[in-house]
Amino acid sequence: MDDKELRQHVIDELDFEPSIDATHIGVTVDDGVVTLTGHVSNYLERYAVECAARRVKGVRGIAQDLEVRGPRELRTSDDEIAKRALAVLEWDAAIPREAVMVTVQKGWVTLSGTVDWHYQRRAAEDAVRKLRGVTSVTNQIAIRPQVSAADIKARIEDALKRHALVEASAVKVTVRDDKVSLEGVVDSWSEREAIAQAAWSVAGVTAVDDRLAVGPARPK
Repeated sequence: MDDKELRQHVIDELDFEPSIDATHIGVTVDDGVVTLTGHVSNYLERYAVECAARRVKGVRGIAQDLEVRGPRELRTSDDEIAKRALAVLEWDAAIPREAVMVTVQKGWVTLSGTVDWHYQRRAAEDAVRKLRGVTSVTNQIAIRPQVSAADIKARIEDALKRHALVEASAVKVTVRDDKVSLEGVVDSWSEREAIAQAAWSVAGVTAVDDRLAVGPARPK
């Protein structure tokens, strides 16, 4: 597939996704790398645009330069965003109480603190992403290490072997302390995301360095 055809597929996917208003979004493609420009009405829509582009077969990378530009009359002060973020985190059953701290500057939310699992870290980001007035989210929540590097590596490799969407033999897993490195070539973004999610699902993993490439062929 050439870049011109891939660009049209991305545009079609953005138009197809009901949560996106693609009117003010520009798409360019260079050697399979998609660049998204323009503006959206909120951060949740910005995230949806990136997810939609990743779903398109043939996309090898994404450079996002989308600005969040909501209606002026609906703009929310930083202190109000912080209050709402703390409230939504308090009511989310997936997030340990008082485990996450929130700071806000010009709509940019930074999350910090410590949790036991990656799904808790991700749940916190998902919760605040939906709030009105948020322009971006930086997730600095740490994960407590719980098991040895050898156990982490074995559990990840076993999980990849069980996964229907993953060709485990194409993935090299390296673990140093509690940090995981993934290398290899996969067929699609969905397979790449499934592999990263499998790594994050293992207890004790605090960081995943995803070096997987999306390409037409696996290494021999």
